[in-house]
Amino acid sequence: MCLKPFSVVFRGSMASKNKIIWMSKIIYLICLLFNSGINATQINYSLREESKTGVTVGNIAKDLGIDPALMENRNLRLVAGTKQELFRVNHEDGALFVNQRIDREELCAKTNPCLIHLKAVIENPLEMHQISVDIIDVNDNPPNFLDENHKLEILESAITGSRFQLETAHDPDIGSNDLQSYKLSQNLYFRLETEDMGDEGKIPVLILQKPLDREKLARHNLILTATDGGKPQKSTSVNITIVVSDINDNAPVCDKQKYTVTVKENAPEGTFLLRVNASDSDEGLNGEIEYSLRNKFRNGASEVFDLDSLTGKLKIKGGLNFEERQFYELKILAADKGTVSLSTQCNVLVNVEDVNDNRPEIDVTSLSRHISENAPPGTVVALMGVTDLDSGMNGKIVCSLPKDIPFDLKPSSDGNFYSLVTKEYIDKELKSSYDITITANDLGTPSLTSTRSIHVDVTDVNDNSPTFVQRPYTFYVAENNKPGIAVFSLSAIDIDEGENARVSYSIDRMNSDQSMTSFLNINEANGTVYSLKSFDFESLKTFQFYVVAKDSGTPSLSSNVTVNVFILDQNDNVPVILYPVSSNGSAEGVEEIPRNVNAGHLVTKVRAYDADIGYNGWLLFSLQEVSDHSLFSLDRYTGQIRTLRSFTETDEAQHKLIILVKDNGNVSLSATATVIVKVVEPKEAFAASDVKNSVKHEEENNMTFYLIITLGSVSVLFVISIIVLIVMQCSKSTDYSSKYLQDPNYDGTLCHSIQYRSGDKRYMLVGPRMSIGSTIVPGSNGNTLVIPDRRRRDSGENINYYYNSDVK
Repeated sequence: MCLKPFSVVFRGSMASKNKIIWMSKIIYLICLLFNSGINATQINYSLREESKTGVTVGNIAKDLGIDPALMENRNLRLVAGTKQELFRVNHEDGALFVNQRIDREELCAKTNPCLIHLKAVIENPLEMHQISVDIIDVNDNPPNFLDENHKLEILESAITGSRFQLETAHDPDIGSNDLQSYKLSQNLYFRLETEDMGDEGKIPVLILQKPLDREKLARHNLILTATDGGKPQKSTSVNITIVVSDINDNAPVCDKQKYTVTVKENAPEGTFLLRVNASDSDEGLNGEIEYSLRNKFRNGASEVFDLDSLTGKLKIKGGLNFEERQFYELKILAADKGTVSLSTQCNVLVNVEDVNDNRPEIDVTSLSRHISENAPPGTVVALMGVTDLDSGMNGKIVCSLPKDIPFDLKPSSDGNFYSLVTKEYIDKELKSSYDITITANDLGTPSLTSTRSIHVDVTDVNDNSPTFVQRPYTFYVAENNKPGIAVFSLSAIDIDEGENARVSYSIDRMNSDQSMTSFLNINEANGTVYSLKSFDFESLKTFQFYVVAKDSGTPSLSSNVTVNVFILDQNDNVPVILYPVSSNGSAEGVEEIPRNVNAGHLVTKVRAYDADIGYNGWLLFSLQEVSDHSLFSLDRYTGQIRTLRSFTETDEAQHKLIILVKDNGNVSLSATATVIVKVVEPKEAFAASDVKNSVKHEEENNMTFYLIITLGSVSVLFVISIIVLIVMQCSKSTDYSSKYLQDPNYDGTLCHSIQYRSGDKRYMLVGPRMSIGSTIVPGSNGNTLVIPDRRRRDSGENINYYYNSDVK
């Protein structure tokens, strides 16, 4: 954001203040046009040096337009830096105050203006602002000479107007507080002029205005006073002793008015720069020249450069640093060795050329170490500043990130600040944390690089629903299970973490059949399902219900699954004898046959029924007891009793047969029937047959009405069963088809088999008295045969039903 034009506080003269206000308006308009990236505002303050500790410089919160009531939550602070300790900020009202003594000369020397740059960070929202404090000079330093006494030798032959440069005074203050003038004590022979040398200051020059006469006055004592322009003014004096000596009337002369050389800052010690050459037309000692650095005290030249006093060769002595100083102006004094030495000053300018010797620096000023995975793109993760002490292209910095992370860098308009932001939504389930490496490269040749790593953890949100391991679930449960025990278990997985991943289970009783779910219970912690009653295959063969898995997140997410349960048949029903049945209900009957029947005559047929299916309901017949094994035979599968031979006169007239009927379950169950066979003469047999037919006719007349009602009911139930079967077939994923074939090898008890496919296997169920419309439930254990899968070779039929009708 941009500060309003009058929100910047300045302390200074009214004219300067008005000028700065107009400049702030222009800066404000430029900021509105080009503001982008990090919210940064430039605040300028001014402060007199040597201000007392605790003096308020300005109010940052007020200048930024922040409500004082919100200051406690904004966490206003100064970012760590080399000059942070000079100032402090009041977190309650946003005031910036002096923390320790500030000496402008110590901080900036002669640099004007003397600016101290600070960085202020404010949170909620995260903002960074630059603060510049201009340290105003006060006149706290008087001019200063190197020595209290200065001795100058002048030949008595010096002509009127001769000029003699004196030692200059140095005042560390600047502006009007700096050295302004020199004053020479009153005398007859000399007057004073001041030469302004720019950055080198004002140099006093002594001018001879009357010829000297050593015999009259060999020594002149003068006082030179240097005065600054402060209020009040400060001054310093030096004693100048002028010794008049005999003639050495030619001073050395430099062959160039100014020497200039350029050297790279990484030049090694001993590098030759140039040679200063001065000539003197005198002879002997008066013509021999020695060279020396005049300003070695003021700019530290003697620590950086080495001058050969005899040859004038200038070499590098110490390390150059472009970032500390870009050029040196050297004053080399060339003096002869005459009794009264004459000298001249040779000016040398040494320009320091920058090389790329400083790596970029990355300063992370603010960092959010935790970011929610649902944070929108553009969320600020960190703010950082980048600096490079080099200049030009060597100081230009470009920051970059690895390409395979969901983060991006947004530079500020000046390129000195970057904000690390998200460029897309982050999925914690894919990656829970990021180690972000920020690389800063300068544009120098060769380029220098530095890196900074930031660790960011991604916090979880509840964005994943529980997922069931199977969809749908199919369970096979044997009938006659014990109530209250676990029958099966479901499992769901949530890839979130913590409470967002804790799954609880429940039965969806609203969408499930209440009659089924009323006797089911589920453990909400682990998904185990318990049955509260025992299942009976003969009354319930299959049912379906729904289970809901819900996590504990806020808000919680859920998913449901269909559970199909098939009841497996157990051999729990004893075969029931349908014929013969006596009047008292016992399985006994009497059959009369003529004595003259032939072998193979059908005596009777034993009929039985078993409520189980498959092998549990497949009945086999056997003769448990018979009076004469040579007379009768029993068909193992149909229960038909036939004669093996013709009767003879010696055969008994009555025979007792006990037939055992048993199923084929793992634990076989059985029942017995007793048949009394009476052998009679043909006439008696015919008469008995007439009586039976008469009785039977009457019984049939009485039962006709009931049979009609029964057949009608059976027909209605048959139609309903067909409709239900069609609906069930359409709703199931497995495609069942059926084919009914009559087997001529079986005559008597109705038997059936069912072939079905499950996975890579095929199964066949076998059971008695199954109507065509009955529903067969796959999955029985004891009554199931596994048969080879011929589906790929055959015509593709899925289910075959085989049945025989009852023959009497």
